[in-house]
Amino acid sequence: MSSSPVTTWSLEQTSPSDLLPAAAPDGDEVRIARAEVPSPEFSRFLYASVGGDILWIDRLSWSYARWQEHLSRPGVETWVAYDRGTPAGYVELEPQDDGVVEIVYFGLIPAFRGRRIGGHLLSYGTARAWDLAERWPQLPPTKRVWLHTCSRDGEHAMANYQRRGYKLFDTKVEEEADVQAPGPWPGA
Repeated sequence: MSSSPVTTWSLEQTSPSDLLPAAAPDGDEVRIARAEVPSPEFSRFLYASVGGDILWIDRLSWSYARWQEHLSRPGVETWVAYDRGTPAGYVELEPQDDGVVEIVYFGLIPAFRGRRIGGHLLSYGTARAWDLAERWPQLPPTKRVWLHTCSRDGEHAMANYQRRGYKLFDTKVEEEADVQAPGPWPGA
């Protein structure tokens, strides 16, 4: 099997004041809401639809039970952007030790990219990472929010993170197996 070098960049914010919010898209068409009921079907739909063309494959083999277990953990949240009622993208938050929150997944379904939704969704999701303990009192207050992106992600991902106030703290280059983009369903 062939492989290619993939660069992974890790970025962080260490204070809520680091967040540089993007303006909301014009009009009332875009809204963001939390998916409060853990739904493996919906989460897998978002994961496959957003990541299908940029090689998100690590969760495709997850069973229903594994999705349910993950989504039911205290503090794991999925925030979904809707454009006129249609899911456009999402951000998934996952608390870690000592007040750290990772933005584990973030992105838009391809048809919604380039429409100024991404900056707004990332701003909103980052703000929700900073106030996560307000919704989950068993968690400590957030002290740090971090995420990673890689050279296989969308071409504007890194710039969006940096415009939102994220600072680079680590870079790694590793060989990764070349895989076919799975799309949101076989043949897509």
